[in-house]
Amino acid sequence: MEQIPYGKVVSYGQIADMLGRFRGAREVGRAMRFCPEGLPCHRVVMADGSVSGGNFAEMRKEILKTEGVSFLPDDRVDMKTCRWIWEV
Repeated sequence: MEQIPYGKVVSYGQIADMLGRFRGAREVGRAMRFCPEGLPCHRVVMADGSVSGGNFAEMRKEILKTEGVSFLPDDRVDMKTCRWIWEV
């Protein structure tokens, strides 16, 4: 997760796939509750671009906006322009 570049996002499912846990997005979401401080967990969003995080969702959106992440009119991240595809 620390490799996600500034201004880019990945989905929970992308992380699960990278770890070999296909269809394990919920598992990644549960693990992220224990994410160490300093990691850019705000750069992990739902596959449709929705920003989760309960009480912290609005704060995460604001951080993403300051990084230049673009949002669609319905307040979801524009995954077409902001999704990070890593080289394996």
